[in-house]
Amino acid sequence: MDYLNRLARFLDRPLFPWKKLILGFSVGQFVFESLLSLRQYQVLRKTKAPKVLENEISQETFDKSQAYGRAKQKYELINGLWGQIQNIAFIQLDVLPKLWSWTGDLLLKFAPARFTGEISHSIVFVLTFVLVQQALSLPSSIYYNFVLEEKFGFNKQTPKLFVTDMLKSNMLTFILAPPILAGFLSIIKKTGNQFFFYLWAFAAGLQVFMITIYPIAILPLFNKLSPLDEGELKTNVEALAKKLNFPLHELYVIDGSKRSAHSNAYFFGLPWKKHIVIYDTLIEKSETQEVVAVLAHELGHWSLGHTTRLFGISQLLVQNLSTMDADWMYATYHFSHPHLSERLKALNWTSSEKVGTDEPEVAKATGRDEL
Repeated sequence: MDYLNRLARFLDRPLFPWKKLILGFSVGQFVFESLLSLRQYQVLRKTKAPKVLENEISQETFDKSQAYGRAKQKYELINGLWGQIQNIAFIQLDVLPKLWSWTGDLLLKFAPARFTGEISHSIVFVLTFVLVQQALSLPSSIYYNFVLEEKFGFNKQTPKLFVTDMLKSNMLTFILAPPILAGFLSIIKKTGNQFFFYLWAFAAGLQVFMITIYPIAILPLFNKLSPLDEGELKTNVEALAKKLNFPLHELYVIDGSKRSAHSNAYFFGLPWKKHIVIYDTLIEKSETQEVVAVLAHELGHWSLGHTTRLFGISQLLVQNLSTMDADWMYATYHFSHPHLSERLKALNWTSSEKVGTDEPEVAKATGRDEL
């Protein structure tokens, strides 16, 4: 660990230009990401679908997808600018050091002596900063849900549900964050330069704990999980799981439609006991084989040992008005998966019939079975 000591001595110089360094990185990242967004915005101005998609979607669907993409890019540019203004203000005005001093004064004035130590101070500081950040981001969150998503028919939240979700999230943060932060800080304080291993062990145990309590204590606060009814979909998903030796314990349907019209699916659980969750909107809008294809994609990641989050296959992407084409630099930086047209090219997808403007169904095509 000698290199850590040398690095600490180098960075701990009184005249080290911390502000300029951090500000430079922050502005540089913002400029780079903004340039990528502008490149993507130009792609979203196209009026003709990529060749591989010409027979797969109607012009109306493509136009709506492009309009949705442009609206999101504008939002992200403006929201990013607002975030960058905050970063510059926080750095230049020493907001975090002042917040640290202010929360310390609060503890000295109002808390018992045993709660005025470094760990208690850090917990109060972090929780206060969370509330500050939430207040600053609240206007953009309201706009995103109740203006942008509402305009394209995706938002299903009511103002009451929005506020209730926010209060529940804060409650969970104030319950879970203090012991977790106390654990991390205590380990660092007591183990010195050997803290890496101990933090890893603590984080691994914490992950198992959170996975265990998530479906029992956290998820029911926000959504309702119901066992998937017997039928063709359940039979096919169970057969897929058995084929891949996936340790499926239970199949659930989640009431995602109470907040959004977007479709999704995911799985969670311990390595030996997994649960698959399918949004009710995905079941409602998709054929059985399309839902199975979405899950096959995700279980394929699990089977190959990839880090897993769900990004749906073609039907899911179309329903969500996801990006159907993308600037290559933007996609390299932002996408963990190829966008829709690249996926179909990789499958040598060829359509057998043209989708008309009056028929929103996806055309049957050679290559569908391979999905």
